Amino acid sequence: MITNDAVIMGLLAVILGAVFITESSKNPFWKKFYSVVPGLLLCYFLPSLLNTTGLIDGSASNLYFVASRYLLPGALVLLIVSADLKKIFGLGSKAVIMFLTGTLGIIIGGPAAIIILNFVNPDLVSGDVWRGLTTVAGSWIGGGANQAAMKEVFGVGDQLFSAMITVDVICANIWMAVLLIMAGRQKKMDTWLKADTTSIDELKETVAKYEEENSRPITTTDMMKVVAIAFGLTGLAHFGADLIAPWIATNAPELEKYSLTSGFFWLIVLVTTFALIASMFKPARTLEHAGASKIGSAFIYILSRRLVCKWM
Repeated sequence: MITNDAVIMGLLAVILGAVFITESSKNPFWKKFYSVVPGLLLCYFLPSLLNTTGLIDGSASNLYFVASRYLLPGALVLLIVSADLKKIFGLGSKAVIMFLTGTLGIIIGGPAAIIILNFVNPDLVSGDVWRGLTTVAGSWIGGGANQAAMKEVFGVGDQLFSAMITVDVICANIWMAVLLIMAGRQKKMDTWLKADTTSIDELKETVAKYEEENSRPITTTDMMKVVAIAFGLTGLAHFGADLIAPWIATNAPELEKYSLTSGFFWLIVLVTTFALIASMFKPARTLEHAGASKIGSAFIYILSRRLVCKWM
């Protein structure tokens, strides 16, 4: 019924706005409602109704291309650029090892699950299920931006991707419930496990103090700096990807099976690299005080819900 992309974009924005506004409302009805229904789930479910009910035809819209080629790399820049690698490594070897162990566990978990289920029921993991699990791994390691990137890089089918989004949301909310239960018993568990949480407590105090000292009103200049670095580095990454991917496709076509001939693959690699390099300089890192990561998160919400709207 609706074919104008501007109208579709407006609908998505209104839906996301309505969910966030009601979720933060102090109205007893909404408090009770969101204690049962996760707001994140609604952010996925409501946009999908636009396509399911025939209100729009997601496959005929160009919004996805714009979102994946501009908003996604822009979001990656804004989410990475505020990272202070020096301080991260300064947390100590235990914190770094814990992070790497968690990441490695997620990477290994997918293949391990496929191998185990293959012995139980091969039909459950036949075909391109492994491709779908790459999007779940991407989400659990780096959030929605990585999930969307994995979808593109590994060519995950539309139907499979929508199923993996469901798996992602359900598992995340179940695990969140477990974490909340464990958080209420944190001191008892730390005592039982004889865990030394001194470094974590110090980190909390440091972060809280840092935020308090650097919080300030956001100016128009701040916003334009955020826009400049997000889309400036995105444009530079597009430029590099347009040179690298065709060169590899011409000179080493056998690398296609590793996605090295994909322009999108190189777009993500380059924009991530550029953002990490930028994060080494203080002017770029201080953009976090101008709401860089919050703007990046907004990009991800628009992108992810556009994906759902297209495929469900």
